[in-house]
Amino acid sequence: MSGELVIEDLVVGEGKVAVKGALISTQYSGWLEDGTCFDSSWQRGQPFQCVIGTGRVIKGWDQGLMGMRVGGRRKLFVPAHLAYGERQVGAHIKPGSNLVFEIELLEVLTRDD
Repeated sequence: MSGELVIEDLVVGEGKVAVKGALISTQYSGWLEDGTCFDSSWQRGQPFQCVIGTGRVIKGWDQGLMGMRVGGRRKLFVPAHLAYGERQVGAHIKPGSNLVFEIELLEVLTRDD
């Protein structure tokens, strides 16, 4: 994997666009490069909400979800420096880990809503 974020649209959504500062609701799974799933909101049965574009989540998400539309599904190949860098996170994510996510965008809420 190169040092660049790779965004692959699996399904292009037709709903509201994810913009900086929006509260988004997603379902996702995250894998290590060897295919080990380290986290999945689908498995928990609970969507994950976060504010996007403001540094509350990893940079790969902040950059990789911008412009995505509700109903869309995206695969993100996130290099370590846009993920957790040299930090160990939990039992599975070792320092310097590149990560892969599949993310479905369920909802976008902005200040206008």
